Amino acid sequence: MRVLLIGAGGVGGAFASIAAKRNFISELIVADFSLEKAQGVAREAKARGLVARAEQLDASQFEAVLAVAKKHRVDAIVNLCAPLFNPPIFQAAFEMGIVYLDTAANLSEPHPTEPYKQLGKPLGADQFAAHDAWQQKGGLAITSIGVEPGLSDIFARYAFDHLFSSIEEIGVRDGGNLQIEGYAFAPTFNIWTLLEECLNPPIHYSKAKGWYTSEPMSHLEVFHFPAGIGALECVAVEHEEVLFIPRYVDAERVSFKYGLGEEVVDVLKTLHKLGLDSTKKIQFGDFAISPRDFVAAALPDPAKLGDRMHGITCAGTWVKGIGKNGLAREVYLHHIADNAVTMREYGCQAVVWQTAINPVVALELIHSGAWRGAGVYCPEHFDAVPFLEMLAAYGAPHLLEER
Repeated sequence: MRVLLIGAGGVGGAFASIAAKRNFISELIVADFSLEKAQGVAREAKARGLVARAEQLDASQFEAVLAVAKKHRVDAIVNLCAPLFNPPIFQAAFEMGIVYLDTAANLSEPHPTEPYKQLGKPLGADQFAAHDAWQQKGGLAITSIGVEPGLSDIFARYAFDHLFSSIEEIGVRDGGNLQIEGYAFAPTFNIWTLLEECLNPPIHYSKAKGWYTSEPMSHLEVFHFPAGIGALECVAVEHEEVLFIPRYVDAERVSFKYGLGEEVVDVLKTLHKLGLDSTKKIQFGDFAISPRDFVAAALPDPAKLGDRMHGITCAGTWVKGIGKNGLAREVYLHHIADNAVTMREYGCQAVVWQTAINPVVALELIHSGAWRGAGVYCPEHFDAVPFLEMLAAYGAPHLLEER
Protein backbone atom coordinates (compact mmCIF):
# COMPACT_ATOMS: atom_id res chain seq x y z
CA MET A 1 0.00 0.00 0.00
CA ARG A 2 1.38 3.40 -1.04
CA VAL A 3 0.38 6.04 1.51
CA LEU A 4 0.46 9.83 1.39
CA LEU A 5 0.85 11.14 4.93
CA ILE A 6 -0.05 14.84 5.11
CA GLY A 7 1.18 16.57 8.26
CA ALA A 8 4.69 16.09 9.67
CA GLY A 9 3.93 17.33 13.17
CA GLY A 10 3.91 15.24 16.33
CA VAL A 11 1.14 12.86 15.26
CA GLY A 12 2.60 12.50 11.77
CA GLY A 13 6.01 11.60 13.17
CA ALA A 14 4.44 9.07 15.53
CA PHE A 15 2.39 7.56 12.69
CA ALA A 16 5.56 6.95 10.67
CA SER A 17 7.41 5.41 13.63
CA ILE A 18 4.52 3.06 14.40
CA ALA A 19 3.93 2.11 10.75
CA ALA A 20 7.61 1.28 10.35
CA LYS A 21 7.13 -1.68 12.71
CA ARG A 22 4.53 -3.18 10.36
CA ASN A 23 5.00 -4.43 6.80
CA PHE A 24 1.84 -3.41 4.93
CA ILE A 25 3.03 0.03 3.70
CA SER A 26 5.24 -0.34 0.63
CA GLU A 27 6.07 3.37 0.48
CA LEU A 28 5.26 6.37 2.68
CA ILE A 29 5.23 9.84 1.15
CA VAL A 30 5.46 12.45 3.92
CA ALA A 31 4.14 15.87 2.93
CA ASP A 32 4.11 19.11 4.89
CA PHE A 33 4.20 22.86 4.27
CA SER A 34 7.65 22.69 5.85
CA LEU A 35 9.86 20.54 3.64
CA GLU A 36 12.35 20.36 6.49
CA LYS A 37 9.74 18.77 8.79
CA ALA A 38 8.65 16.34 6.08
CA GLN A 39 12.26 15.35 5.44
CA GLY A 40 12.83 14.83 9.16
CA VAL A 41 9.87 12.44 9.49
CA ALA A 42 10.82 10.61 6.28
CA ARG A 43 14.41 10.28 7.45
CA GLU A 44 13.33 8.79 10.79
CA ALA A 45 10.94 6.40 9.03
CA LYS A 46 13.73 5.22 6.72
CA ALA A 47 16.03 4.72 9.70
CA ARG A 48 13.36 2.42 11.14
CA GLY A 49 13.19 0.41 7.90
CA LEU A 50 10.29 2.02 6.02
CA VAL A 51 10.63 3.18 2.41
CA ALA A 52 9.83 6.89 2.66
CA ARG A 53 10.28 10.17 0.83
CA ALA A 54 9.37 13.80 1.50
CA GLU A 55 7.34 16.41 -0.39
CA GLN A 56 6.67 20.09 0.26
CA LEU A 57 2.91 20.69 0.15
CA ASP A 58 0.45 23.47 0.90
CA ALA A 59 -2.45 21.35 2.17
CA SER A 60 -4.88 24.26 1.86
CA GLN A 61 -4.69 23.95 -1.93
CA PHE A 62 -6.81 21.15 -3.41
CA GLU A 63 -4.93 21.07 -6.73
CA ALA A 64 -1.59 20.80 -4.94
CA VAL A 65 -2.78 17.89 -2.79
CA LEU A 66 -4.22 16.12 -5.84
CA ALA A 67 -1.01 16.64 -7.82
CA VAL A 68 1.18 15.03 -5.12
CA ALA A 69 -1.27 12.13 -4.69
CA LYS A 70 -1.31 11.50 -8.45
CA LYS A 71 2.45 11.88 -8.78
CA HIS A 72 3.05 9.02 -6.35
CA ARG A 73 -0.02 6.96 -7.39
CA VAL A 74 -1.03 6.54 -3.75
CA ASP A 75 -3.66 4.11 -2.49
CA ALA A 76 -4.52 6.11 0.63
CA ILE A 77 -4.25 9.60 2.08
CA VAL A 78 -3.81 9.93 5.84
CA ASN A 79 -4.65 13.49 6.90
CA LEU A 80 -2.92 14.39 10.16
CA CYS A 81 -3.25 18.15 9.77
CA ALA A 82 -5.45 20.44 11.85
CA PRO A 83 -9.10 19.93 10.76
CA LEU A 84 -9.05 23.38 9.13
CA PHE A 85 -7.32 21.63 6.19
CA ASN A 86 -9.77 18.73 5.88
CA PRO A 87 -11.87 19.97 2.92
CA PRO A 88 -9.16 20.14 0.22
CA ILE A 89 -7.48 16.91 1.37
CA PHE A 90 -10.81 15.09 1.58
CA GLN A 91 -11.75 16.32 -1.89
CA ALA A 92 -8.43 15.20 -3.39
CA ALA A 93 -8.93 11.67 -2.03
CA PHE A 94 -12.47 11.69 -3.45
CA GLU A 95 -11.26 12.69 -6.90
CA MET A 96 -8.85 9.74 -6.91
CA GLY A 97 -11.43 7.30 -5.49
CA ILE A 98 -9.01 6.06 -2.83
CA VAL A 99 -8.90 5.62 0.96
CA TYR A 100 -9.02 8.70 3.18
CA LEU A 101 -8.42 8.82 6.95
CA ASP A 102 -8.33 11.74 9.37
CA THR A 103 -8.29 12.04 13.16
CA ALA A 104 -10.79 14.89 13.53
CA ALA A 105 -13.87 15.80 11.51
CA ASN A 106 -14.53 19.00 9.57
CA LEU A 107 -15.02 22.02 11.81
CA SER A 108 -18.45 22.99 13.10
CA GLU A 109 -20.34 26.27 12.95
CA PRO A 110 -22.16 27.35 16.12
CA HIS A 111 -25.86 28.16 15.97
CA PRO A 112 -26.19 31.80 14.78
CA THR A 113 -28.58 32.97 17.51
CA GLU A 114 -28.57 30.37 20.33
CA PRO A 115 -25.09 28.79 20.32
CA TYR A 116 -25.38 27.62 23.95
CA LYS A 117 -28.73 25.92 23.49
CA GLN A 118 -29.01 24.63 19.95
CA LEU A 119 -26.72 22.72 17.61
CA GLY A 120 -25.52 24.65 14.59
CA LYS A 121 -23.71 22.99 11.69
CA PRO A 122 -22.23 19.91 13.39
CA LEU A 123 -18.72 18.51 13.14
CA GLY A 124 -18.22 16.50 9.96
CA ALA A 125 -21.49 17.59 8.33
CA ASP A 126 -19.99 18.23 4.89
CA GLN A 127 -18.08 14.96 4.96
CA PHE A 128 -21.15 12.84 5.69
CA ALA A 129 -23.14 14.81 3.10
CA ALA A 130 -20.71 13.44 0.49
CA HIS A 131 -21.41 9.79 1.43
CA ASP A 132 -23.46 8.91 -1.67
CA ALA A 133 -20.93 10.50 -4.01
CA TRP A 134 -18.10 8.55 -2.35
CA GLN A 135 -20.09 5.33 -2.66
CA GLN A 136 -20.62 5.90 -6.37
CA LYS A 137 -16.94 6.75 -6.83
CA GLY A 138 -15.84 3.65 -4.90
CA GLY A 139 -13.64 5.45 -2.38
CA LEU A 140 -13.64 4.85 1.36
CA ALA A 141 -13.37 7.72 3.85
CA ILE A 142 -13.19 7.22 7.61
CA THR A 143 -13.27 10.41 9.62
CA SER A 144 -12.09 10.83 13.21
CA ILE A 145 -10.03 7.67 13.66
CA GLY A 146 -7.61 8.94 16.28
CA VAL A 147 -7.88 8.07 19.96
CA GLU A 148 -10.61 10.54 20.96
CA PRO A 149 -12.44 10.55 18.63
CA GLY A 150 -11.64 7.14 17.22
CA LEU A 151 -10.75 4.45 19.73
CA SER A 152 -13.33 5.89 22.13
CA ASP A 153 -16.02 5.36 19.47
CA ILE A 154 -14.83 1.81 18.86
CA PHE A 155 -15.12 1.13 22.61
CA ALA A 156 -18.74 2.33 22.48
CA ARG A 157 -19.55 0.02 19.57
CA TYR A 158 -17.84 -2.92 21.30
CA ALA A 159 -19.81 -2.35 24.51
CA PHE A 160 -23.07 -2.15 22.57
CA ASP A 161 -22.40 -5.32 20.59
CA HIS A 162 -20.79 -7.50 23.26
CA LEU A 163 -21.26 -6.22 26.81
CA PHE A 164 -24.73 -4.68 27.23
CA SER A 165 -28.32 -5.51 26.37
CA SER A 166 -29.38 -1.90 26.98
CA ILE A 167 -27.33 1.25 27.64
CA GLU A 168 -28.32 4.07 29.93
CA GLU A 169 -25.29 6.29 29.35
CA ILE A 170 -22.05 6.44 27.40
CA GLY A 171 -19.49 8.96 28.59
CA VAL A 172 -16.12 9.44 26.93
CA ARG A 173 -13.67 10.53 29.64
CA ASP A 174 -10.07 11.62 29.07
CA GLY A 175 -7.46 12.34 31.74
CA GLY A 176 -3.87 11.88 32.77
CA ASN A 177 -1.09 12.91 35.14
CA LEU A 178 1.42 14.16 32.58
CA GLN A 179 3.87 16.78 33.81
CA ILE A 180 6.17 18.89 31.62
CA GLU A 181 9.37 20.16 33.17
CA GLY A 182 10.49 23.73 32.63
CA TYR A 183 7.23 25.33 31.45
CA ALA A 184 4.61 27.27 33.37
CA PHE A 185 2.10 26.25 30.68
CA ALA A 186 2.61 23.86 27.78
CA PRO A 187 -0.19 21.91 26.05
CA THR A 188 0.41 18.23 25.38
CA PHE A 189 -1.19 18.46 21.93
CA ASN A 190 -1.95 21.08 19.28
CA ILE A 191 -3.08 24.29 21.00
CA TRP A 192 -5.08 25.32 17.91
CA THR A 193 -7.21 22.17 18.26
CA LEU A 194 -7.42 22.53 22.04
CA LEU A 195 -8.85 26.04 21.72
CA GLU A 196 -11.31 24.93 19.03
CA GLU A 197 -12.65 22.02 21.08
CA CYS A 198 -12.78 23.68 24.46
CA LEU A 199 -14.13 27.12 23.58
CA ASN A 200 -16.85 26.04 21.16
CA PRO A 201 -20.24 25.13 22.66
CA PRO A 202 -19.97 21.53 23.94
CA ILE A 203 -22.44 18.99 22.56
CA HIS A 204 -24.70 16.73 24.63
CA TYR A 205 -27.08 13.99 23.53
CA SER A 206 -30.10 12.40 25.08
CA LYS A 207 -32.66 10.22 23.36
CA ALA A 208 -35.39 12.43 24.83
CA LYS A 209 -33.95 15.79 23.70
CA GLY A 210 -31.68 14.90 20.80
CA TRP A 211 -28.51 17.00 20.44
CA TYR A 212 -28.13 20.26 22.34
CA THR A 213 -25.34 22.51 23.55
CA SER A 214 -24.23 24.41 26.66
CA GLU A 215 -21.70 26.99 27.81
CA PRO A 216 -18.06 26.09 27.10
CA MET A 217 -16.38 23.88 29.72
CA SER A 218 -19.59 23.38 31.67
CA HIS A 219 -21.17 20.32 33.36
CA LEU A 220 -18.30 19.85 35.81
CA GLU A 221 -17.94 16.39 37.35
CA VAL A 222 -15.27 14.41 39.18
CA PHE A 223 -14.25 11.22 37.39
CA HIS A 224 -11.96 8.58 38.88
CA PHE A 225 -9.30 7.44 36.41
CA PRO A 226 -7.39 4.16 36.73
CA ALA A 227 -3.63 3.42 36.69
CA GLY A 228 -2.89 5.70 39.61
CA ILE A 229 -4.20 8.88 37.95
CA GLY A 230 -7.02 9.23 40.43
CA ALA A 231 -9.88 11.73 40.62
CA LEU A 232 -9.90 14.62 38.14
CA GLU A 233 -12.36 17.40 37.52
CA CYS A 234 -13.76 16.96 34.02
CA VAL A 235 -15.68 19.46 31.89
CA ALA A 236 -17.77 19.13 28.75
CA VAL A 237 -16.21 20.22 25.46
CA GLU A 238 -17.21 19.93 21.80
CA HIS A 239 -16.27 16.49 20.47
CA GLU A 240 -17.21 14.17 17.63
CA GLU A 241 -18.20 11.16 19.73
CA VAL A 242 -21.41 12.77 20.98
CA LEU A 243 -22.52 13.21 17.37
CA PHE A 244 -21.22 9.91 16.02
CA ILE A 245 -21.99 7.29 18.69
CA PRO A 246 -25.81 7.70 18.49
CA ARG A 247 -25.63 6.92 14.76
CA TYR A 248 -24.84 3.27 15.51
CA VAL A 249 -25.30 2.76 19.25
CA ASP A 250 -28.64 2.86 21.08
CA ALA A 251 -28.02 4.77 24.31
CA GLU A 252 -30.19 7.04 26.44
CA ARG A 253 -27.40 9.62 26.86
CA VAL A 254 -23.95 10.34 25.38
CA SER A 255 -21.40 12.85 26.65
CA PHE A 256 -17.74 13.83 26.32
CA LYS A 257 -15.65 15.39 29.09
CA TYR A 258 -11.97 16.25 29.46
CA GLY A 259 -9.99 16.14 32.68
CA LEU A 260 -8.26 19.39 31.77
CA GLY A 261 -7.41 20.57 35.27
CA GLU A 262 -8.14 23.95 36.83
CA GLU A 263 -4.99 25.61 35.47
CA VAL A 264 -5.67 24.71 31.82
CA VAL A 265 -9.30 25.79 32.12
CA ASP A 266 -8.21 29.16 33.53
CA VAL A 267 -5.67 29.68 30.73
CA LEU A 268 -8.23 28.84 28.04
CA LYS A 269 -10.84 31.15 29.56
CA THR A 270 -8.28 33.97 29.73
CA LEU A 271 -7.29 33.51 26.08
CA HIS A 272 -10.98 33.62 25.16
CA LYS A 273 -11.60 36.80 27.18
CA LEU A 274 -8.68 38.49 25.42
CA GLY A 275 -9.84 37.37 21.98
CA LEU A 276 -6.68 35.36 21.49
CA ASP A 277 -8.64 32.32 20.38
CA SER A 278 -9.96 34.11 17.28
CA THR A 279 -9.17 32.66 13.84
CA LYS A 280 -9.86 35.96 12.06
CA LYS A 281 -6.66 37.59 10.84
CA ILE A 282 -5.69 41.01 12.15
CA GLN A 283 -3.14 43.41 10.73
CA PHE A 284 0.09 43.90 12.67
CA GLY A 285 2.49 46.16 10.84
CA ASP A 286 3.11 44.58 7.44
CA PHE A 287 1.73 41.21 8.50
CA ALA A 288 -1.72 39.69 8.92
CA ILE A 289 -2.08 36.83 11.39
CA SER A 290 -4.89 35.31 13.41
CA PRO A 291 -4.52 35.55 17.20
CA ARG A 292 -4.94 31.77 17.50
CA ASP A 293 -2.09 31.13 15.06
CA PHE A 294 0.07 33.57 17.03
CA VAL A 295 -0.66 31.76 20.31
CA ALA A 296 0.15 28.43 18.67
CA ALA A 297 3.45 29.81 17.37
CA ALA A 298 4.38 31.33 20.74
CA LEU A 299 3.87 28.12 22.72
CA PRO A 300 6.30 25.17 22.60
CA ASP A 301 5.75 22.47 19.98
CA PRO A 302 4.08 19.52 21.82
CA ALA A 303 5.95 17.07 19.57
CA LYS A 304 9.26 18.27 21.03
CA LEU A 305 8.33 18.00 24.69
CA GLY A 306 8.62 14.24 25.08
CA ASP A 307 11.99 14.32 26.86
CA ARG A 308 10.57 16.81 29.39
CA MET A 309 7.30 14.94 29.89
CA HIS A 310 6.59 12.41 32.63
CA GLY A 311 3.52 10.36 33.45
CA ILE A 312 0.67 8.63 31.64
CA THR A 313 -2.42 9.57 29.68
CA CYS A 314 -5.70 7.66 29.70
CA ALA A 315 -8.41 7.71 27.05
CA GLY A 316 -11.59 5.76 27.57
CA THR A 317 -15.32 5.23 27.35
CA TRP A 318 -17.47 4.74 30.44
CA VAL A 319 -20.67 2.76 29.85
CA LYS A 320 -23.58 2.17 32.23
CA GLY A 321 -26.62 -0.03 31.62
CA ILE A 322 -27.90 -3.58 31.74
CA GLY A 323 -25.41 -6.32 30.90
CA LYS A 324 -26.03 -9.33 28.71
CA ASN A 325 -26.92 -11.32 31.84
CA GLY A 326 -29.77 -8.95 32.70
CA LEU A 327 -27.97 -7.37 35.66
CA ALA A 328 -26.88 -3.76 36.12
CA ARG A 329 -23.37 -3.18 34.83
CA GLU A 330 -20.93 -0.27 34.64
CA VAL A 331 -17.55 -0.45 32.88
CA TYR A 332 -14.72 1.82 31.80
CA LEU A 333 -13.04 0.64 28.59
CA HIS A 334 -9.75 2.49 28.32
CA HIS A 335 -6.29 2.72 26.87
CA ILE A 336 -3.14 3.82 28.68
CA ALA A 337 -0.02 5.41 27.18
CA ASP A 338 3.09 5.78 29.36
CA ASN A 339 5.37 8.55 28.13
CA ALA A 340 8.51 6.70 29.23
CA VAL A 341 7.51 3.71 27.09
CA THR A 342 6.48 5.64 23.97
CA MET A 343 9.66 7.73 24.08
CA ARG A 344 11.86 4.65 24.52
CA GLU A 345 10.21 2.50 21.85
CA TYR A 346 8.99 5.06 19.29
CA GLY A 347 10.79 8.31 20.05
CA CYS A 348 7.57 10.27 20.53
CA GLN A 349 5.56 11.57 23.48
CA ALA A 350 2.54 9.68 24.80
CA VAL A 351 -0.33 11.90 23.63
CA VAL A 352 0.69 12.01 19.96
CA TRP A 353 1.59 8.31 20.00
CA GLN A 354 -1.80 7.36 21.44
CA THR A 355 -3.50 9.36 18.69
CA ALA A 356 -1.31 8.05 15.86
CA ILE A 357 -1.52 4.32 16.53
CA ASN A 358 -5.22 4.19 15.67
CA PRO A 359 -5.07 5.36 12.03
CA VAL A 360 -2.18 2.94 11.51
CA VAL A 361 -4.33 0.07 12.82
CA ALA A 362 -7.33 1.19 10.74
CA LEU A 363 -5.20 1.40 7.60
CA GLU A 364 -3.86 -2.11 8.14
CA LEU A 365 -7.40 -3.42 8.64
CA ILE A 366 -8.40 -1.82 5.33
CA HIS A 367 -5.33 -3.28 3.65
CA SER A 368 -6.19 -6.77 4.94
CA GLY A 369 -9.86 -6.45 3.97
CA ALA A 370 -11.12 -6.77 7.56
CA TRP A 371 -12.60 -3.26 7.21
CA ARG A 372 -14.03 -2.55 3.76
CA GLY A 373 -16.67 -0.61 1.90
CA ALA A 374 -17.28 2.57 -0.05
CA GLY A 375 -18.65 5.83 1.32
CA VAL A 376 -17.99 8.14 4.26
CA TYR A 377 -18.09 6.62 7.73
CA CYS A 378 -17.19 7.19 11.35
CA PRO A 379 -15.42 4.42 13.33
CA GLU A 380 -18.65 3.05 14.86
CA HIS A 381 -19.71 1.74 11.46
CA PHE A 382 -17.09 -1.03 11.57
CA ASP A 383 -16.74 -4.20 13.64
CA ALA A 384 -14.81 -3.27 16.79
CA VAL A 385 -13.34 -6.72 17.45
CA PRO A 386 -10.74 -6.82 14.64
CA PHE A 387 -9.57 -3.35 15.63
CA LEU A 388 -9.11 -4.20 19.31
CA GLU A 389 -7.42 -7.49 18.43
CA MET A 390 -4.96 -5.75 16.14
CA LEU A 391 -4.32 -3.02 18.71
CA ALA A 392 -3.24 -5.79 21.08
CA ALA A 393 -1.07 -7.30 18.33
CA TYR A 394 0.71 -3.94 18.14
CA GLY A 395 1.58 -4.37 21.83
CA ALA A 396 -0.94 -1.76 22.96
CA PRO A 397 -3.98 -3.65 24.32
CA HIS A 398 -7.01 -1.89 25.77
CA LEU A 399 -8.24 -2.49 29.33
CA LEU A 400 -11.67 -3.00 30.86
CA GLU A 401 -12.44 -1.94 34.43
CA GLU A 402 -15.68 -3.07 36.07
CA ARG A 403 -17.18 -0.37 38.27
